[in-house]
Amino acid sequence: VQLVESGGGLVQPGGSLRLSCSTSGFTFSSYFMKWYRQIPGKEREMVATITGREGVADYADSVKDRFIVSRDNSRSMLYLQMNDLTPEDTAVYYCGVRFRAEDYWGQGTQVTVSA
Repeated sequence: VQLVESGGGLVQPGGSLRLSCSTSGFTFSSYFMKWYRQIPGKEREMVATITGREGVADYADSVKDRFIVSRDNSRSMLYLQMNDLTPEDTAVYYCGVRFRAEDYWGQGTQVTVSA
């Protein structure tokens, strides 16, 4: 299983970023996928999740109505569209999957929201 995030960077408050997660090593369309984020010194927290074939999404209250999670099962890709970003969204963002009773994560991508 391999997960590779990309798309992070520095953005001003109110700006937008789109994160991508390229996956391989498992049947992507069959798996529940998740985006988490982590601030140094704090626990990793759930940002958004999305079911396999149906694509039903769920969000943390802190990002609801600002972030949109999506997936392209034909390309084994996961996305996170982040809008109206605030400094509180600054974190390392990870995509993850639970495969055969084990959690797999990518290396993370840094998102920094600052003026």
